[in-house]
Amino acid sequence: MDGLWFFVEALVGGLLSGVMYTLVALGFVLIYKASGVFNFAQGAMVLFAALTFVGFVELGLPFWMALAAALGVMMLLAVGIERVVLRPLVGQPPIILFMATIGLSIFLEGFAQAVWGSQVRALDLGIPDMPMEIDRVLISRFDLTAAVIAAGLVIALSLFFSHTRMGRALRAVADDSQAAQVAGVPLNLIWAVVWGAAGLVALVAGLVWGARLGVQFSLTLIALKALPVLILGGFDSVAGAIVGGLIIGASEKLAEIYVGALIGGGIENWFPYALAIAFLLVRPGGLFGGKRVMRV
Repeated sequence: MDGLWFFVEALVGGLLSGVMYTLVALGFVLIYKASGVFNFAQGAMVLFAALTFVGFVELGLPFWMALAAALGVMMLLAVGIERVVLRPLVGQPPIILFMATIGLSIFLEGFAQAVWGSQVRALDLGIPDMPMEIDRVLISRFDLTAAVIAAGLVIALSLFFSHTRMGRALRAVADDSQAAQVAGVPLNLIWAVVWGAAGLVALVAGLVWGARLGVQFSLTLIALKALPVLILGGFDSVAGAIVGGLIIGASEKLAEIYVGALIGGGIENWFPYALAIAFLLVRPGGLFGGKRVMRV
């Protein structure tokens, strides 16, 4: 029975981490659905958001004022990126847009550290990182709270884009942007809203991961954690981001404990990518990804 409870404890811990992976992946999904752009700069936006929040706190702003100010900055930044960088490139090949987001990522990393400094900062959200016992299962209080926050945002955005007029317009744009524009869908407004939502996601992800890892350059690498999630779930599916995040979170934790023990450990960092590569061979579009229809 002790082995069973240990398995459940590891599984729950992995699922909680998976929810936070979903949060990072959601920023990619929203932009990809609306514009077909894989936003490589999402990780830099996470770093920029965390540094901005900590910077405002260091300037003496109370927590909630710093949060509101950082949210305003991220919304302006995201909409500005869409209007200044990507909108002029509409109609260009996808590789051009992808390369633009790589350049944008490098710029944001340097600009954020030029404004706020490059030293590692601690971020305290007031959530104690202590274990709590629920029916003989030990769970990190911080991981549980962070997962609830992340899940709440994911659910709220999912409902917004699934049950509102703006969400229906987004789905129309995702299906066929040219037909949606002909039908009167305000394409520029849709893109601005989606990029604004991505800025909000980057802020929440920056706070959660910054509190766990510290606010430092390595936060940009969080975006790489989203890649296996996107490959499993599909690049254009919110539901896929949720399921993919849970699968990656649980599998990497269980693999580290049960498989890593047999080969010396250290597989948690690369196991999700090995799983994603294996999945690509079977289902390249992901579990929920839309199928491409080639017209000739």
